Amino acid sequence: MNLDNKTVLITGASSGIGAACAMAFAAAGADLILAARREDRLRTMAESLGSTHDVNVRTYVLDVRSREAVATFVRNLDDDGIAINILINNAGLASGLATVQEGDIDDWEAMIDTNIKGLLYLTRAVVPGMVERGSGHVINIGSIAGHETYPNGAVYCATKHAVAAINRGLAIDTLGTGVRVSSVDPGLVNTEFSVVRFHGDQERAADVYKGLTPLSAEDVAEAVLFCATRPPHANVREMILMPTDQAAAVHVHRAT
Repeated sequence: MNLDNKTVLITGASSGIGAACAMAFAAAGADLILAARREDRLRTMAESLGSTHDVNVRTYVLDVRSREAVATFVRNLDDDGIAINILINNAGLASGLATVQEGDIDDWEAMIDTNIKGLLYLTRAVVPGMVERGSGHVINIGSIAGHETYPNGAVYCATKHAVAAINRGLAIDTLGTGVRVSSVDPGLVNTEFSVVRFHGDQERAADVYKGLTPLSAEDVAEAVLFCATRPPHANVREMILMPTDQAAAVHVHRAT
């Protein structure tokens, strides 16, 4: 499937999987709308992508947790005549690692507001236009945590289980409209994920990947691009992508 003349909206695009998706889709010829909270990183990315690929790159500072900001953002795109062909719901995070009885409620709210509500806000704003046009693709970045629950991760896992449920439900809701719905659910990926989870503790974050070879952001981006480039009659509903050194959420092989 050729992505020329396709417009792809990527949330959480300033780093990690989102940034890798931006590079992969730009290389495939798609025009990009990159949304994230860090304006400086977005600007740098746009300059780099614009100079190396013949694609149009727009950037927007957006906090997906704000219902009003998301609605205004998508309405402005509509007013400018910009149709979103592919939505990559990538913005998400883990915050903290603790039992439910000892968890930090601020951590919970950050995860719920971003991973669930933010994804829903974007989906609700973008999908009606896809349905009206009779085509479009929503690709949600899930997690192995949406298929399993691990110790001290109940709330994060709950948010990713919610993403899996929304992904499956949206596919049912849009059946017959021409809109495709997919999720890519990775295991361990070496990004800023663990640094964010541990509130900037670089040493603790590094220990997550110690003694094994995790996925890279580029590995996940390739999987997302694969989903987006299937022929129109084919849809990858869910893809679980794991490092060879990982069999399940907490079952990993570490070199000694």
